[in-house]
Amino acid sequence: MPLPPPGTSLYFIALIPPTPFFEEAQALKEYFRDQYQSKASLNSPPHITLHMPFQWKEAKEEKLVKALSDFSFRKKSFSVSFNNFSCFAPKVIYIDIRPSESLNALQHELHRLCKTELNLFNAQYRDLPFHPHLTLAFRDLKKELFPKAWQEFEEKKFSGDFMIDKITLLKHDGKHWKVFHDFHF
Repeated sequence: MPLPPPGTSLYFIALIPPTPFFEEAQALKEYFRDQYQSKASLNSPPHITLHMPFQWKEAKEEKLVKALSDFSFRKKSFSVSFNNFSCFAPKVIYIDIRPSESLNALQHELHRLCKTELNLFNAQYRDLPFHPHLTLAFRDLKKELFPKAWQEFEEKKFSGDFMIDKITLLKHDGKHWKVFHDFHF
């Protein structure tokens, strides 16, 4: 990942699943590292992306934190369900999320806040619909290993419900994404 300009850092906004799902997803990421040499997903904690990575001036972190705090203060918790495994062939395997009006509304409202109040734009993702998922293997999963990995996970089950009661701002430290701040509902 290229380094941002001096005085700027990379951030993104996500949902991080609670225990035991966090640990189960982490173990699956490690499995993909060990069995399929796909380790890129280990650069971040297990998460569902709400807003893709963006650059932000560190001197203005307080403004970012305040906007996200004000946003989350007005939200109410809701339940989300895992729905087995799926893929974006030929590189990505993930834990799927059951469709949720509440989750779609949260992402839509957050996206609007990021554009209108924080002036954040991710042009390269503008035309992609929101497809909530938890990535296990992606950009470094070799195309020749994808069919074997997908055959192993295509019929596997992964289910469970958990409450969404916060959003998380992650910050890149130059090597990994780290939790920077949680914003509870």
